[in-house]
Amino acid sequence: MRAKLIYHEKFIYADGAIREMVLWKLPNKTSDRPHGLKYRLYYGLSDGTCIVRYDNESGKGNHRHIKGKEKSYQFKDVETLVADFLEEIEKARKG
Repeated sequence: MRAKLIYHEKFIYADGAIREMVLWKLPNKTSDRPHGLKYRLYYGLSDGTCIVRYDNESGKGNHRHIKGKEKSYQFKDVETLVADFLEEIEKARKG
């Protein structure tokens, strides 16, 4: 059984910046994905520069990239994940 896409949204801001959120339901939970989800939340500039990314790449677990720096991320639930991601985008867009 393969991962099942459960959510995909792509939004392009007026200035060309891109926000994309993709979540998959995995067939089995794993030690680095105990919640049974695979996700990639991305925000970047129109030229392809990544500003904010939250993901849980296999072998790395839950983490985020903020302006080129990688930090661990404590996954609670999808709602909190999305709220945290959107908050980081808001901070980045303000300054």
